[in-house]
Amino acid sequence: MKLFPAIDILEGRAVRLLHGKRNAATDYGDPVERARVFLDMGAKRLHVVNLSGAFGEKSGFDRILEKISSLGVPVQSGGGLRSLDEIHRRFRAGASRVVLGTVCYEQPEILYLAAERYGDKIVAGIDAKNGKLAVRGWTQIVDKDAFEFGAEAKALGIADAVFTDVGRDGALTGVNLIETVRMGETGLNIIASGGINGSDDLRALKQNGVYGAVLGRSLYEGKLDLRTAIGEMEDVE
Repeated sequence: MKLFPAIDILEGRAVRLLHGKRNAATDYGDPVERARVFLDMGAKRLHVVNLSGAFGEKSGFDRILEKISSLGVPVQSGGGLRSLDEIHRRFRAGASRVVLGTVCYEQPEILYLAAERYGDKIVAGIDAKNGKLAVRGWTQIVDKDAFEFGAEAKALGIADAVFTDVGRDGALTGVNLIETVRMGETGLNIIASGGINGSDDLRALKQNGVYGAVLGRSLYEGKLDLRTAIGEMEDVE
């Protein structure tokens, strides 16, 4: 199972949100330094999100992403991408894979064109609360079934998806194993996100054949040791 240490960037700082709420952010310092810490602990890839962009705010995210990408590991990146030009710019800043969330729902043609142009470098971002899609930085819950959306993304040729249970994100309450496994029934390779509290969650995900996991507050709060988790969860590459 592939592990993705997460660096969410808001106003130039590495933060963690509680339930995706902007006013419930904990500051964890410089995002480039945070990336270096994860790499020193053996991270083979990173998950870097432009939260400012997700909330519709301007930011200097691209410059930060360039610095993180220059450290030498693949970077999966999402947040605030609303057009093909913005997707192209994210790749140009150093992302190896791009996660598309809101735009997939609001402009499905963008997802289709991006998948056609970039192939398996495009990852669907499926953010859900009580089974419904959450968009616009999780500030809006729309009347769209998350599982149905995942199936539609798979039909467009998308292979991988980050599935986030918004209600658990940043809360360390345990991963939503049932819905994560169910989302895998779409045929997508699911990267679990939200609520992971420790090694028991990771073992349960791996035992159920889940493709990967995004690690956020569990790392920042010391609930999970990244070096140990990599040794236990990742296949030898």
